[in-house]
Order: sequence, then structure tokens, then C-alpha cells
Amino acid sequence: MLGGSVSEPSPQDQATNQPKAELLNQLKIDRDAPSDGGGNGVKWGLALAAVLLVAAGWFFVDFPSKAEAVTVRTTIALGASAGPVAGSVLDATGYVVARRQATVSSKATGKVLEVMIEEGVTVQEGELLARLDDSIPRAQYELAQSQLEASRASLAELEVSLKQAQLDLQRTRNLAERELASKADLDRDTLGVEGLSARLARAEKDILVAERAMAVQGQLLQDMQIRAPFSGIVVAKAAQPGEMISPVSAGGGFTRTGICTIVDMASLEIEVDVNESYINRVYAGQPVQATLNAYPEFNYPAQVIAIIPTADRNKATVRVRVGFLERDDKVLPDMGVRVAFLDDTQTTATTQVPEGVLVPADSVAEAGGSYFLYVIKDNVAQRRTVRLGGAETNDRVRILTGLDHGERIVASLADGVAEQLDNGVLVEAVR
Repeated sequence: MLGGSVSEPSPQDQATNQPKAELLNQLKIDRDAPSDGGGNGVKWGLALAAVLLVAAGWFFVDFPSKAEAVTVRTTIALGASAGPVAGSVLDATGYVVARRQATVSSKATGKVLEVMIEEGVTVQEGELLARLDDSIPRAQYELAQSQLEASRASLAELEVSLKQAQLDLQRTRNLAERELASKADLDRDTLGVEGLSARLARAEKDILVAERAMAVQGQLLQDMQIRAPFSGIVVAKAAQPGEMISPVSAGGGFTRTGICTIVDMASLEIEVDVNESYINRVYAGQPVQATLNAYPEFNYPAQVIAIIPTADRNKATVRVRVGFLERDDKVLPDMGVRVAFLDDTQTTATTQVPEGVLVPADSVAEAGGSYFLYVIKDNVAQRRTVRLGGAETNDRVRILTGLDHGERIVASLADGVAEQLDNGVLVEAVR
């Protein structure tokens, strides 16, 4: 029928719907039931674990990327060359020499076991350069040590004997006072104490001799380790493991006379042979401008150190020592150099170096109409805004402001280097 009456469900339908009703009742929230703290604890634990995972991911993924050093090539900003010096009273040529240079050898002949250096390595004073075969000196040192221990044992034995003799002497004196011991017994015990005292004094001297002998053997053992006499750079390596080395020249050509040659770069200076006809124009303390043949675009301020008080009759020249007032890594021993001896009364007016410094063109980048580069200080890149003064050569530009002579900068910002750098980024400088 189409009326509004509703028929009652049959018993079969009631049996079918009853399980559904029970399931719906189970899904209802019982607000009267006590709260389950354990469930909330699980939820908070999961939340905390998620936070820790995020933090760990940041630390192990993001942090190393920030702390990782960027490897860059560096160079030094140098003052631009002024070209020919109008105030020069004399021009000459010479060579860069090292006042402190040594070919390091050993004190005794021995076989080289290990060499720790290579050419171009910087070494510090006292640093180990090579080791020689020390089997025999070590055995002699151990023998001297055993002799010293034996001497100390003998001294201890004599001390015990002396103590016993002193006790015997005291007893004999007591007996002699009561006339129970003869004077001969007293004399014998007295001489026995004196004799042991003398032997004890000799044993102490023997220990001193053994200690000094051990010190000598220890020094011979240390001499098998060849160390740098001063700080510098290794310019030549003369020996290899397995070769014999001797402080004196040996026949046959199979024995080396040195391990390496070290040069103290801080002692570099210039030696110039000046024609004796013009030596009257040179004097100690005179300002000098030096230009390396290898880098004609740079000049270095220098000063006359001394005029060697003797002449070379074959060349009719007098040797002059010139010291650098400023120097960088480009100056190397035995380089050719041109020097201009200046008149100190005209130095300010005629030898003024052009304003600014020269840097590689690739070291400068442009952003927003301004130019910048990166200065390296304490292995940290510092972005520096600079003002350009134009190109000096095909690959160099002049910086007028923002950079000083002698500062180390990133040599090139090409090949994606600029994208890796930022102000304060840690860098690993490669010259």
C-alpha cells in the first residue's frame, strides 16, 4: 500500500540488525569512563620521537653542509708597479739570495732508514727530517744504562757494609771502655769503617762517570735523528732510504753528504754587483725599488743593507746587499731582479706607486651595479665591496678602494665558486 503506515520488522530482520547496533555502540565515546594515561603517553612519545628525528636529520644532513669548508684558490693583492722610476740615480740587475740556507747532514756516518720530507715542504725548527740506522748506538746506550744500574747496586751494597762496620765499631768502643776489648780490635774496626767510607765515595764517583757515559751514548742515539736547524722551506732533497750519509765527502760517489737543503724565506734579500765607477751613488740605508723579471707588473720597496767593502778586480764591480721592506710568495731564491737606487730626497715625488692594488680580473664579481670580492682571514671568506679603477693588463684590474696591499683574496670566482661562497663561509685556501 502507498499509505503512511510502517510495517513492523520481522523477527529475522531484528536478528540481522542486532549485531550492527552492538558494533555502533562500541564506537561511541564513553565520557564517564576514566581517562587512559597510557594512551596519552604513547601519543606524546611518538610526538617526541618525531621531533628527535627531525633534529637528527637537520644535524646530520644540513649541519655538515654548512660547516664543510669550500676549497678555493687564493692570491695576494699587491701594489701596482709604477713603471720606470724617474727619480732613479742608478739602475742595476741582481739576484734574490737567501742569507740563511743550510744543507742538513748528520754528525756521524750512517744508513738512512726513513726520510720524512719532500721538496717544497715547510718545516719548523726541531722538526724530524730523517732517521738513520740506530741499532749500534741504541745497544751502546742500553749497555751504558746497565753499567749505571750496576754502579748504583754496588753503592747500595757498600752502604749496608758501612752501616754494619759502624755498628761493630760502636760495640768495640763500648767493650774497650770496660777494658773487655783490646786496642788492636778498636783500631781494626776504625780502619774498616774508614776503608768502607772511601770505597763508598769512589762508588759515588763511579755512578757520576756512568751517568755521563750514558748521556754521551744518549746524545749519539739522538744524532741518528736528523732535525731541522731552523724554520724554512725544503728546496732540495738529497738522500733516499737505504743510502749511506756522512758529514764528510766519501770516495766512490755512493755516500751522500746531506739529507736536504732548507731555505729561510724570511732571510731573502738581493745581491747586486754595481760597477765601481758608479758605487759613489750608492750608500747604506738608500731606498730601492726592486722588480722581479718574472713579474714585471709589480715592484717591491727595498733598502740598501750594506756595501761589501771589497771589489772584484776581474769584473770591476762592488757587491751591494739590498733588503726587502715588503715581500710576498712570488719572491723565490735565485730569481733575477732589476733594482733602481733612488734619491731619498726625491722618493716621495718620483717613486710614488699608483693608487690601489692589482688583482686577477676573475677575482672580482658584479652584483646590483657594485663590484665585490672575497678576502680570506683566518680561513673565513669575508665579502668586500670594492671600487674598480680599470683594467691594467689582459687578466688584471686595479682596485682603488676596499682592498689593501698584502691582503689574501679568492683568486677566481668563476666555475661556480661565487655561488658556493658567502660572507662568513669557512674556506680551505689553496695557493
